[in-house]
Amino acid sequence: MAEASTPAANPALSQLNFLVGEWRTELSNAEFLPDRSETLRGHTSFRWVDDGAFLAMRQSETPSGPPQAVWIIGRDQVQGHYEVLYFDRRPMSRIYHMSFDGTVWRMWREAPGFWQRFECTVSEDKRMVSGYWEKSTDNGATWKRDFDIRYVRD
Repeated sequence: MAEASTPAANPALSQLNFLVGEWRTELSNAEFLPDRSETLRGHTSFRWVDDGAFLAMRQSETPSGPPQAVWIIGRDQVQGHYEVLYFDRRPMSRIYHMSFDGTVWRMWREAPGFWQRFECTVSEDKRMVSGYWEKSTDNGATWKRDFDIRYVRD
């Protein structure tokens, strides 16, 4: 029986390498907060899984904010699109589609009755990622801002 080996780094994920490391998270303009002007601060880390086969994003818990969560990012090298598996402590699991063009990072899902989309712009020096989450409860006919999000390199 052949000995199992760790897969090589996935070249289809190489453009996400700048994310690896520690980030401060700032969440603001959140519909779910009593005071929309409040800014919640947290922490997010990105790490390679199995030497680069996948990228894991771990989001810390913030009081009154989003729950502790893990995101696993993979990519189909032939079709060129990303998929993201999400799980949080509620426990809630979701699958998002994702794109990244080197500057704009998008994620979206179209689940019956609850669509979501995320769009962030990466700064030129790749030390800040800022954008927003939106949601739709009418299958994409109208969209409402859920919250603004910013990741700043520690």
